[in-house]
Amino acid sequence: MHIAPTTAQYEAWLGQHLRIIGPDLEFKHQQMRSAVFPFLRATYYRWAETWAGICGAAAAAPEVLAVGDLHVENFGTWRDIEGRLIWGINDFDEAWPLPYTNDLIRLATSALLAEMPCGANTGVNAILKGYSDALEAGGRPYALAEHHAALRSMATARLHEPERYWEKLQACPEVKEEPPAGALKAIEKMMPERDLRWRVVHRVAGLGSLGRERFVALAEWRGGSVAREAKALAPSACVWAKRRKGSAPIHYQEILDRSVRCPDPFVRLRKRWIVRRLAPDCSRIELAALPKERDEVRLLHAMGFETANVHLGTLKARTLAADFRKRPAGWLLEAAHRMERATVADFKDYARAKLTLDGGSSGGGWVNRSQ
Repeated sequence: MHIAPTTAQYEAWLGQHLRIIGPDLEFKHQQMRSAVFPFLRATYYRWAETWAGICGAAAAAPEVLAVGDLHVENFGTWRDIEGRLIWGINDFDEAWPLPYTNDLIRLATSALLAEMPCGANTGVNAILKGYSDALEAGGRPYALAEHHAALRSMATARLHEPERYWEKLQACPEVKEEPPAGALKAIEKMMPERDLRWRVVHRVAGLGSLGRERFVALAEWRGGSVAREAKALAPSACVWAKRRKGSAPIHYQEILDRSVRCPDPFVRLRKRWIVRRLAPDCSRIELAALPKERDEVRLLHAMGFETANVHLGTLKARTLAADFRKRPAGWLLEAAHRMERATVADFKDYARAKLTLDGGSSGGGWVNRSQ
C-alpha cells in the first residue's frame, strides 16, 4: 500500500485511542514532506509495518522489550536522583516486544538518512562495537559527571544559554480549553510543591508524537522557572501494524524500570499520560544542537552501547551475545541500506501526494475524540 493511505489508516486508528490536535497533525504532515530524515522520525508506523519483510533474515532474532522508534535524535540528558547529569535514550512511546535487531537497524538507518559525515561503514561499525562492548560489560549507564568527557562535551554544548530555552517555553501559547483532569492530576503529582500556582501552555515538539495532546505546566518556584509536561500515550504502532484488535498494554514504564539505567525521578507513567520534567539539561538533543566539531564515531558507539543497556533489561547478556556473534559480517549495514532505500522511496511518494485528513487542515481545535 502507498504511504498516503497507510498514513490515513494509522491516524484513524490512533484517533480511536486518544484525542488528536488537527493543526499539529497538519504541521506533522508538512514536516514529513520537508526532508527524508524528518520523514523517518515521523513515520514509525510505516517502519513497524514493513521492516521485517524488507530486512529478511536480519529481522529473525531473539525478542526484547525494544525502543521501537529508535533514531539518532532520540537521545538526551536528564538528572538522576543524585542530581548527576545522565545521557541516554529519551523517549519510549513505541516500546514493544520486538527482535533486538529492530532497534539496531533503525538506529543505523537514521544515521544514514541524517548523512552523518563519518561515513556509512564507519558509523555502522561504531554502533555494532558499542552494542558488543555493552553486552560484554553487562551494561552501564552514562553518568557524565566524572566519565565520558568527549560525550559530556557534546551533550552539554547546548546548555551554555539556558535563558533561550526558558524564553522559548514561556512564549508558548496558553491552552484555550481546560486540559483533561487526568493530565492535570498527573502534572500536580510531579510538581515540587503542592498547591503551586501554574499556567498550562501548548508546546509543539517531536515528530512522531505530533498531533497528540501535550500540556506543559509552567511555574515560578523559589527564584526560577520549573516546567512539567504531560503527553498522551497510545499503544505502540506495532499493535496497528499487526492489525491487533482490542486493548494493548503501554510498555513505557516497564522499559524504564527494566533497563540498565539511572532513571529520571521526574519521568513517570500515570494512567495514559507520561509526565516529565522539562529543563535545558532535561531534554532531547537534536543533531543541530551538537557542536560542529564532534566525534561522531564516539557518539554512535555510545548510542549502540545505550541500546544494549535497554535490551539487557529483557535478556541476559550471554543470550544476546550468542545471537549477535553468529550474525554474518555486514548484516547491519546491508539491512540499514535496505531500509534507507525503502524510506527514501516512501518519502518521495509522500512528497508527491497531497494527503487530506478530516480535521487535519481545518485549523479548528480537536478531532477524532476517543470514547
